[in-house]
Amino acid sequence: MSSGKKMWSAALLATAVLAVTAACGSGSGGGEAADGKVKLRFSYWGSDARQKMTEEAIKKFEAKNPTIDVEGEFSDWASYYETLSTKVAGSDAPDVISLEIRGLREYADRGTLADLASKVNTADIDGKVLATGAIDGKQFAIPTGVNAFSLLVNPGLVKEAKAEMPDDTKWTWQDYVDLSAKITSGSGGKITGTQLSWNPAYLQIYAAQKGEPFYQGNKLGLSPQTIKDWWKIMQDLISTKGAPEAAKSSEIGATSIDQSLLGTNTGAMGMWWSNQLGAAAKASGQELELLRMPKLEGAPTGGMFLQPAMFYAASAKSEHAAEAAKFIDFMVNDPEAGAIILSDRGLPASSKVLAAVRDKLPDADKKTLAFLDEAKGELTDPPAAPPKGASAMEDILTRYSEEVMFGRMTPDDAAQKFITEANASIAG
Repeated sequence: MSSGKKMWSAALLATAVLAVTAACGSGSGGGEAADGKVKLRFSYWGSDARQKMTEEAIKKFEAKNPTIDVEGEFSDWASYYETLSTKVAGSDAPDVISLEIRGLREYADRGTLADLASKVNTADIDGKVLATGAIDGKQFAIPTGVNAFSLLVNPGLVKEAKAEMPDDTKWTWQDYVDLSAKITSGSGGKITGTQLSWNPAYLQIYAAQKGEPFYQGNKLGLSPQTIKDWWKIMQDLISTKGAPEAAKSSEIGATSIDQSLLGTNTGAMGMWWSNQLGAAAKASGQELELLRMPKLEGAPTGGMFLQPAMFYAASAKSEHAAEAAKFIDFMVNDPEAGAIILSDRGLPASSKVLAAVRDKLPDADKKTLAFLDEAKGELTDPPAAPPKGASAMEDILTRYSEEVMFGRMTPDDAAQKFITEANASIAG
């Protein structure tokens, strides 16, 4: 998932307001329309393509449930949580809310979310995947689908640069740096090997290869050395021209996958969630492949993990709790909804829906499914929802990573300050 730099600032500021406003207001949701229909509000983020397919799924739901109108409240990723937090603080929460795992505990602990246990059919969802949406024994969120953070590559550009595709079952971080540099030099600089990523999932995978958890209770489980070693990979990529210099990397990092080096065919590799392969392939117009993340030599695990792409949750204050649960059930379990959404929200969490849409998946999504099937035995269990405040982690990590890449802070200083600020964010 891409990150907007301002996305969490207002969300975190609104936390103080929430304590005061949580008890105010009579409820949330759309109430009843003038024609007597129940009106549900559904908030979600994403691309124009996601908005189009979601609106189509909503129309299908309304056709099957003529007494319910669903109003989609759509925004881009950068402003999504800022807007949602403001609505929740003002006792104006949507009836159905899209969340990702980093924001789940934050909203559940505030009493914002309803317990959906026994209200939504979860019989066809893998128990370990379903458990990621549960906190303190309550099922606050239903996974939409699963994915894995991985490396996306354009084999055609690798070949054009007179380089060879790696054996991703055994390649190392040094191999990744060397290949990136070779692609840039072999293409005469027309194609850049890769682009940097500051996604916490990347650091989580790297840390797991060193035997360290990202979170340990309400603190980071990362050592300063691991963070510095992780930054060294990026510094090596920049110094060998395998990735753009710091300013360009920062600029690209703030854009969508459509505008990425991979999406614009100016770069051969990049790290994203596996469900973004389709969007990247569509943007580039070329064949793309998924690769396992590189590994530290001798690492006991590759560190890659399955994770729900996102969740559907319902407002605890909705005046239409039954209808909200019905809509979530439709989005998760109805094969007709699945046939519209396909893998846009991850490969369907429901095994029945996945079986029903498997043959309808576009080629990119079939590749994603084959990749996850092949790597299944190597993937660790989906992680539990991280501590409250983890939603700010990408912003904090990006900030300190950029300080190091720009040479404004030493890795030693930045690692200590990152850990201090991150721990302060999640301590509450």
